[in-house]
Amino acid sequence: MKLITPEEEQAHYNAVVAGGAIGGAIGLTVGCGGAIIASRRYPAFRNLTLPFKAFLVTSTSTFGAIVEADRWSMDFERSRDPNRFYRTEDQKLLSEARSKLSADQQILTLAREHRYKIVLACWVASMAASLSIVGRSKYLSAAQKIVQARVYAQGLTLAVLVATAALELGDAKSGAGRWETVMVVDPNDPEHKRMIEKKIHKEEYVGQDLWKDMVAAEERRLATLKNEKEISKAATQ
Repeated sequence: MKLITPEEEQAHYNAVVAGGAIGGAIGLTVGCGGAIIASRRYPAFRNLTLPFKAFLVTSTSTFGAIVEADRWSMDFERSRDPNRFYRTEDQKLLSEARSKLSADQQILTLAREHRYKIVLACWVASMAASLSIVGRSKYLSAAQKIVQARVYAQGLTLAVLVATAALELGDAKSGAGRWETVMVVDPNDPEHKRMIEKKIHKEEYVGQDLWKDMVAAEERRLATLKNEKEISKAATQ
């Protein structure tokens, strides 16, 4: 457990406040701009009460403040982490293997890793598109338009969820969620030409596999000491 000084605590507090202020300002700007545009284009939004419109705008500002304050807090902690630039051997191998993938394979890999963010983005985008389309109808009330738009958005989101579930099941069977098989140079090949498969573990959090590199480094150090002792012993005989 690391103890922080009062100066570090104050610096962290200042970073969180600054991030929250910036995020709140951005959220307020986006909320006000969105409310103005929606009032001009959509009668359903224009018919909402003023307190509810104010709630939507302030909610956007609050959301931005919370997200940015949390992000600045994590960035502050990472900036003071001495291991932030360290990458394990598995991470280096995985990064090297991914750099050799084609564009389609890289897109598919990113889609697998960020599948839930894609689901959320699809729901938001489909909800906005549905509201835009349904909002043009003159024969539906505001509540009916919202319900209709939600039905359309849920239909698209359900399709994306089904595709995500298929990817999840495929990863669970192959173990791709935690492990990834890459081709690396055989360390026992003196010519370094033969390629072999190696399973790379994906860290669930930063530094999870750091102990493996520490153990490997200690084993190399002990092996070096053993060789030096054997050489010195042979030299004295």
